Amino acid sequence: MPSPQPPTDWRSIGRIVGPHGLNGEVRVYPDSDFPERFEQPGDRWLLKPGASQPEAIKLVKGRFQAGKGLYVLKLGGINYRDQAEALRDAQLLVAADDRLPLEPGEFHVGDLMGLAVILQATGEKIGTVIDVYRAGNDLLEVALEAGKVDASVKAQPRTVLIPFVEPIVPVVDVIQGRVEITPPDGLID
Repeated sequence: MPSPQPPTDWRSIGRIVGPHGLNGEVRVYPDSDFPERFEQPGDRWLLKPGASQPEAIKLVKGRFQAGKGLYVLKLGGINYRDQAEALRDAQLLVAADDRLPLEPGEFHVGDLMGLAVILQATGEKIGTVIDVYRAGNDLLEVALEAGKVDASVKAQPRTVLIPFVEPIVPVVDVIQGRVEITPPDGLID
């Protein structure tokens, strides 16, 4: 029986930042808010730096390091520190269609990328979401449209970080491809 073909579309759930200890465990900075991606054993995919295709790997076990915001994982076949070191900067992936259910008001980070950012008071588009940073409250990185907010910007669009909290981002409409913001004075000026 032929083995199943790997998916062609991927979702990054984390990046290996280095080894942990001597027995092949790795430290992973998460790109996912779902702990089960790092704690429940099962199949994952690994994209090594410079590689064009990911390879299958088993998650044997994982645990969260609360003080550091990292997960420590044991991956199948990685038993020594030098093997773990060789995985530094590798991406841990799952198939893009392997989406976990969300609670109301939660969003997959990938779905936020590219959304138009609209000033709710005027309906004016001021930019586009280009990244999401995890902090105490998540932050949307928005590339401002040249001339919309700062007329002196010419070549490179200026970016701003907008706290991803309901009072400032009251509307997220993934279907319509937009977020509406009500920024306090000085946030985007």
